[in-house]
Amino acid sequence: MIFIVIWAFIMLGFMAIGGYFMFRKFFKVLPREDGKSKLDWQNHWVEASRHLWTDDSKAFLDQLVSPVPGPFRDIAKHSIAAKIGEVALQDGAKEVTRDHCIRGYILATPRRDYKSLTSFLDKQNIDYSAYKHLLN
Repeated sequence: MIFIVIWAFIMLGFMAIGGYFMFRKFFKVLPREDGKSKLDWQNHWVEASRHLWTDDSKAFLDQLVSPVPGPFRDIAKHSIAAKIGEVALQDGAKEVTRDHCIRGYILATPRRDYKSLTSFLDKQNIDYSAYKHLLN
């Protein structure tokens, strides 16, 4: 009987965790005041900036998303690429540079993850001193 009660609490916990992530995904799909959802805007920026990406910038993006766990890496890569594309297009750039990648990476990362972001950039010897104002 104790085994069944423990198993029921474990299953309830897993269902709560899954529901939390599904609910977060649901909020990203809801349209904003401009009529497009957050995912719509991400897809727009990725498609609009696709021609700006070079092999070097794609490799650098892969390096930046390397600390993200495997199951979440594709989603993180897409959202970071969208922010990088937005930054590059707003700058009127002819191609995505490392500076665009670093700035977009910082802007796409939630504030709660800045400590791990800066430790990763330091570990990879990537100079982000010009963008410290974005981390405040």
